[in-house]
Amino acid sequence: MTDKPTTRTDFIRTKTATLLNHIGTMLYQRGIHPDTITLVGFIGVLIGALFIGNGQFTIAGLILLITLPLDALDGATARAMKRTDDFGKFWDSTLDRYADGALFGGFAYFFATQTRADMLIASLLGLIGSFMVSYTRARGEGLGLDVKIGLFSRLERVIMMVIVLFIPRLAGIPILEIGLWVLGIGTQITSIQRIAHVYHLLKGTKKED
Repeated sequence: MTDKPTTRTDFIRTKTATLLNHIGTMLYQRGIHPDTITLVGFIGVLIGALFIGNGQFTIAGLILLITLPLDALDGATARAMKRTDDFGKFWDSTLDRYADGALFGGFAYFFATQTRADMLIASLLGLIGSFMVSYTRARGEGLGLDVKIGLFSRLERVIMMVIVLFIPRLAGIPILEIGLWVLGIGTQITSIQRIAHVYHLLKGTKKED
């Protein structure tokens, strides 16, 4: 019996595993290293963040949409080369944190130039929340626990960003602003969920002991 995916990210990767593994094998056969794919994706995000900071949201959304698959292809390529060291995971996770910082930093810079203190706060909440979602999982897994819970894992955050960048306003409704507040508050809730989850798991373990 196989474990069911515990996040939407796992679910999507399970459904697309065959295609991703096929592409990953082709990339590996052409001598492309998974760490290079990770770096290219990161550079793409940085470029997208620059366009966000300049208020060119549609171009930024297009760049993120193009680079999004690379976040899965590096892992597929690593599997194709039967990689055994852990540096790839460390590299990917580290650049993901820089990427999160760049994206929310781009929003923060843009709204600062527009003297929108409310949206600057929303951007900073998203920045802190995205870091904490990842940090709480990493710390929990360091204790040997499965902490893949909550709505706003990285895939959901990036997908929402792409949507609000392509549709910043619809019928007078400020989709971009609403989306950033949802991300800012949602990531805080996800972090709290993970903290509570780890607490209950550790408390249960002590009771069993």
